[in-house]
Amino acid sequence: FPEMLSNPMLTPVQGTLNVVMNQNVTLSCRSDFGSPPVRYTLFKCNQKVSTLNRPDLTPGLFNLTINSASDLGEYKCKAESNISSGAKYSNSLNFTLIEPISKPVLSSPSSQAKKGQNVILSCLSENGSLPITYVFFKGRQSISHPVKMQKREAAVIFLFINSSSDFGTYKCRAENSLRNNTKYSNSFNFTLAEERSHSQPLIISLGLILLLCVIGFALAIPFFIIPLYKASE
Repeated sequence: FPEMLSNPMLTPVQGTLNVVMNQNVTLSCRSDFGSPPVRYTLFKCNQKVSTLNRPDLTPGLFNLTINSASDLGEYKCKAESNISSGAKYSNSLNFTLIEPISKPVLSSPSSQAKKGQNVILSCLSENGSLPITYVFFKGRQSISHPVKMQKREAAVIFLFINSSSDFGTYKCRAENSLRNNTKYSNSFNFTLAEERSHSQPLIISLGLILLLCVIGFALAIPFFIIPLYKASE
């Protein structure tokens, strides 16, 4: 006896409903049980898109291209058999348009630091769909937990410069829900700030005192030294 078709399952072959503009996608419509042959029809917002015939229970594969926002509507598929009566409808799917993230920028208020100082590193991708997750690295080793930003704001970490090894190369990584869209930032290095010698202020002060003495002596010549010299003649 002919077996009635089961409700088909509509699934994205690429494994995700997150897409970018002009991306090619494939939807699979399949009934696991029922008497073949099977005719699969794909709908978008209740409008027929395409129909495929299968001699067995292999899935119907519908190839689409996301060209505009209008291609992001609700998709469903229908399965029908010539042997058993009644059409079966699938679950619905909706694509989500994701903007790829741009290369993040790693920066700090100052590129100079000295030992024993606290410093700040910030990482920001100017473009890309939110949320964006950031991770900071020194060399190839991560130095932070993933920081998920729900707003277009920089992820920030605070570091303590404790030794010369802390002046290494820093980077950050940014990614969002779009697959294979991980971006790494520019490299950033802190340079050692020159520390003033404690003797420098003393040398400057002594120099100023000596200069004032010379100026004072020069001013005293016409008023004191010359009259004394004339008086002694």
